[in-house]
Amino acid sequence: MTSGVPNGESSIEPVEVSFPLPRAPQTNIHLQLTNNKTSLLVFLTTAAADHTSLSAPLGSFVYAMPNLRGNPADALSTPLYTHSGNLDFTTRLAKLLARKAGKPVYVGNSISFANAGMGGTVEEEMEGFRRCVEVIVGLVQDQQS
Repeated sequence: MTSGVPNGESSIEPVEVSFPLPRAPQTNIHLQLTNNKTSLLVFLTTAAADHTSLSAPLGSFVYAMPNLRGNPADALSTPLYTHSGNLDFTTRLAKLLARKAGKPVYVGNSISFANAGMGGTVEEEMEGFRRCVEVIVGLVQDQQS
């Protein structure tokens, strides 16, 4: 007899939060975080308040893990599903979270900065990136305490 979690069920309940996209308060970033003992699973998307019925297109899905043998500051990653519009954002986020958490991370991302104040400039994307990191790291630290 084996013990464990039946197929299709999670032993950890995911945490779901929503917060405004920087410089675009009418658009929210929706985040789902599952913090397993051995890995993190993160899904991100955006939704405008006035377009609640529209679904976001499937974005990129990236796996990253800390580099324990080489340079610990350089996490290793591989894209599992690519969408050229947000692959770089997803890869950077996955690598950063893997370094900070010290364990493998799966990140699914379909965030769109099209509704941002200036249409998705580099500055707006970096502010969104920083905000996502702040929220995710905060949630992980809250779960550990």
